Amino acid sequence: MELKLIGDNGQSAASVSASDALFDREYNETLVHQVVTAYLANARSANRAQKGRSDVAKSTRKPWRQKGTGRARAGMASSPLWRGGGKTFPNSPEENFSHKINRKMYRAGIGAILSQLVRENRLSVVESFVVDVPKTKTLSRKLKDMGFDEVMIITDSVDENLYLSSRNLPGVMVVEAGHADPVSLMRFATVLITRGALTKIEELLA
Repeated sequence: MELKLIGDNGQSAASVSASDALFDREYNETLVHQVVTAYLANARSANRAQKGRSDVAKSTRKPWRQKGTGRARAGMASSPLWRGGGKTFPNSPEENFSHKINRKMYRAGIGAILSQLVRENRLSVVESFVVDVPKTKTLSRKLKDMGFDEVMIITDSVDENLYLSSRNLPGVMVVEAGHADPVSLMRFATVLITRGALTKIEELLA
């Protein structure tokens, strides 16, 4: 498959050949949903903890006698039915949120996302993408000249100037080819990928 190679002015300069398995794959919504869900779930950290009825600071004494008061039966103040009582099924820091997804499924899901980006004209290839000085204004002007506003830039290796220049731009994200995730690929309006990163992605997802 041929992808358009654009220049610094944002105009199409030439074309570059790309893998059909990654950039000309049929979109599978179910598979993409599964890949995105698994990625988000595996990023969760089990850092929340709730108290059960044995953990709350309540007396275990029976509040009142069993019969004769006219009130409902009660065993202890730590009951989940009472205010300040323990939770019925408390969350623990050892909770496991991870979803297992096969490597073949993940690669197919990324390929489906990349292929859809190509069909929607949201993916462009550049020969290289660098900035001479670590200055946000320089990068912002360069992206504006290329016609990009909110963009994800994928490079084969992130140099320090490019990284420092992009930190204060809320609509710009710079990542290496091996760190491109499905959520970011779908979130950004445009994906800009260097020729070296394109080769690297094809090697990683072959």
